[in-house]
Amino acid sequence: MELKPNAFKRALAAGQAQIGLWCSLASPVSAEILGDAGFDWILIDGEHAPNDPWLVMQQLQAAQAGTASAVARVAWNDAVLIKRLLDVGVGSILVPYVQNEDEAARAVAAVRYPPRGVRGVATNNRATRYGRIADYAAKADAEICLLVQAETAQALGRIEAMARLDGLDGIFIGPADLAASMGHLGNPRHPEVRKAIDDAIRRIREAGKAAGILTGHLEDAKEFIKGGANFVAVGSDAGILVSATSTLVKTFKG
Repeated sequence: MELKPNAFKRALAAGQAQIGLWCSLASPVSAEILGDAGFDWILIDGEHAPNDPWLVMQQLQAAQAGTASAVARVAWNDAVLIKRLLDVGVGSILVPYVQNEDEAARAVAAVRYPPRGVRGVATNNRATRYGRIADYAAKADAEICLLVQAETAQALGRIEAMARLDGLDGIFIGPADLAASMGHLGNPRHPEVRKAIDDAIRRIREAGKAAGILTGHLEDAKEFIKGGANFVAVGSDAGILVSATSTLVKTFKG
């Protein structure tokens, strides 16, 4: 059995816009619906949603027949947490709150086998198709897609240094935490924050990496894509559910 190429990683390397959706309900049913909806990627959230590796694996299984590549966000930049997601078959990892090139290098090491990294070796797990991919260890490093989140003004100042790292595929702007770090808690659309985001997207792309962001405002998403962001999440399953049910209630109950 052959290791499948990472289509999401290849699309980012080619500069193709990838439109995605946050999957935060910790539900295989939701992941299956989103995976089949026509998006390029979905993000299974392990930082702000109650997902553990077991639940992540179930969502990977549910979404695998759809169009969307599954990306998983780990709870923290921790080699053990990252290893567990890789072992259940996550091919693309998003690491939150990476502040500088040293922290980004730790994330790179966590997704690579020795001697290039520190990922533990297991031969009978879902990532290896339970041992059926005989050359998994030889090919895995090249297929893992690693994305890190720049979520503070400090992190934005280290974009070029992080982008120089081999093994890092993209940098994702976290607008909510960035706004908080800039003194605009709860207002990621503040003009100062928006200016910082636009500048960061430009610099990430100029440095040769993919640039990503999440926004629930469709016009903002279009502007971010126009500005160079090439993996953009345009909402979340929880947000869509809240919005749609609220609209129904208003329609029928006033």
